[in-house]
Amino acid sequence: MRAFLHFEASSLGRHGFPIEVAWVFENGTEESHLIRPAAGWTDRNPAPRTWHASSGDRLGIDGAPVETVAHRLVEQLGDHDVFESAPPWDGKWLRLLLRSAGLPRRALRLIDNYVGLEELARAILAPSLPSSVIPRATRRILADASARFAGRSLAHRALPDARLERERWLAVSKLAHAFRVEAAL
Repeated sequence: MRAFLHFEASSLGRHGFPIEVAWVFENGTEESHLIRPAAGWTDRNPAPRTWHASSGDRLGIDGAPVETVAHRLVEQLGDHDVFESAPPWDGKWLRLLLRSAGLPRRALRLIDNYVGLEELARAILAPSLPSSVIPRATRRILADASARFAGRSLAHRALPDARLERERWLAVSKLAHAFRVEAAL
């Protein structure tokens, strides 16, 4: 089953660290965790970019230990395709979380959501369209899906943003199936 992963971080600075992670499975099952900063995680960025600006106390109280979150993440997602929308950042936060918990940094493999959306559309179209038509049809489907989400911005919270990626996935699936049916008529 596919899962859509999203991290939020203290900042995008050099000393930033993951403070929240969430994932949503294709079937809608979801999970979210605040992450208590590990020893040595410091963020010297004076202007955090999101809701986390004054959440240090909240993370210390409500956040789960790094080890707990990392083990849960690997336990839940280890056997699944894990899609994410910001490869450089989500990969950085995942590696830091896993390394800080003493887990192998490659315990999970992330797939760029855009690449996954393209593969999804192609797979749905392949059984009924000539291969020469599939690239153009895929571009159209992805553009239509992108237009549907053009007015929606990220919440900068892990769970709503992971849900949004699942919604994109479902939209591309629906559009590709509709295109296939339309092409068959």
